[in-house]
Amino acid sequence: MKKLISLILSVVFVLGMVAGCGSANTSSDGEKKMKVGFIFLHDENSTYDLNFINGAKAACEKLGVEYVAKTNIPESNECYEAAADLVDRGCDIVFADSFGHEQFMVKAAKEFPDVQFCHATGTTAHTEKLDNFHNAFASIYEGRYLAGIAAGMKLNEMIAAGKFTADEAKIGYVGAFTYAEVISGYTSFFLGAKSVCPTATMEVQFTGSWYDETSEKEAATTLIGRGCKLISQHADSMGAPTACENAGVPNVSYNGSTVEACPNTFIVSSRIDWTPYFEYIIGCVKDGKAIDTDWTGDIATGSVVLTDVNTKAAAEGTQTAIDEAKAKLEDGSLKVFDTATFTVNGAAVDSYMADVDTDADYTPDTEVVADGYFHESEKRSAPYFDLRIDGITTLNEKF
Repeated sequence: MKKLISLILSVVFVLGMVAGCGSANTSSDGEKKMKVGFIFLHDENSTYDLNFINGAKAACEKLGVEYVAKTNIPESNECYEAAADLVDRGCDIVFADSFGHEQFMVKAAKEFPDVQFCHATGTTAHTEKLDNFHNAFASIYEGRYLAGIAAGMKLNEMIAAGKFTADEAKIGYVGAFTYAEVISGYTSFFLGAKSVCPTATMEVQFTGSWYDETSEKEAATTLIGRGCKLISQHADSMGAPTACENAGVPNVSYNGSTVEACPNTFIVSSRIDWTPYFEYIIGCVKDGKAIDTDWTGDIATGSVVLTDVNTKAAAEGTQTAIDEAKAKLEDGSLKVFDTATFTVNGAAVDSYMADVDTDADYTPDTEVVADGYFHESEKRSAPYFDLRIDGITTLNEKF
C-alpha cells in the first residue's frame, strides 16, 4: 500500500511540474504566449549584432512576446542545432542575423514546417520557395549615401582650410569581404561623398572577417598611411574608429554612434533599425498572415536611420545637406545608383545582368538597370550591386 501511495504522489508531482512549465508560456487569460528565438553571430561586443539585439528586445517588449536569444553562433551546423533547440523550446519564429547562417536555417525550416524561419541578408528564400522561410534586408545603401554626403562635406571643409588640395581628397574604406553587400555599401557611400566633393576618390582594404578588431584597426591604419583623409567601414568592431581617433582622422562609422569613444573624429553613422521588421513578422504570425518572402525596409518604414551628427567633428551645414538629400530619396527624385553619376572602365552603364537567383557559379540572370538607374534590392531584399565603378580602388581582393 505504501508503495502504491508513493507511486501516486510521484505521478501527481510530475504532472504538476509539466503543468507549471506550460503555464510559464501562457498569458493571464490562458492563451499561449508567443515566443521568438534569435540567433546572433556574435554578442553585444559586435556593433553589428548589438544593433540586431537592441531591435529584437525593443520589438518583443513592445508587443509583449517572449524573447529567447543565442549569441556567438558560428556560420556552421551549430546554427541548425541552435535553431532546432529554439523550436524545442517552443519558439513560433526563429530569426538568424548573419549571411552564412542561411543554409542551416533552410535545413531547419524544412524539418520544422510549423515554425517560421526568418533570416537577414540572405539570398535564397525566393528560390527555395518554402512557406516558412523568409529573407529580409533594408535599403541601407540610401543611409550610406547620406553618410557619404557628411564625408564629402568634411572633405570640402578640410580642403577650404588648406589641409590638402582637392585632388588629394581620398577616402579610405575598411570592408569585410568582397560580397555584393559590401560593394553596394562602399559604392553608395562614395557616390554620396562625390555628390558634394566631385574630386573625391576611394581606396578599399578588405579584412576577410566581419569582426576582427585587430585586422580592422590595421586596415584603417594602412589606409591613413596611404594618404586617406577620412575613413569609413563595413566591419563590426571598434578597430577602425579607434585607429581614426588615435590618428586624428575623421571617421564615419556604421551600425551606431561611436561618439563616446571617439568624440573628436566621429561624424555620423548609418544603420538598419531592425525593430520594424521584427514587429512586422510578429504581427504576421499573431494575425495568421503570410510573411513576405523578401522584405526590404527603407527610410519610410523607419528601417534606415542615421545617428545624430557630431557637430564637434562634422563640417558646418552637414545636417542640412543630409536632410535635403533625404527628402529627395523619400520622394523618389534622387536615386542612389543613378547611372548618370558613375562609369565603369570609362563607359556609362545602360544595362546590367545581376546574379539575383544565386547559384554556385553566381550566374547573371536578371536585368537590373532601367529608367536610368540600377534597381538595387528590388528583385530580392539582399544587395546584388557588384559593379566596380571608376574612382574606387580595391587594395586586396583575396576575400
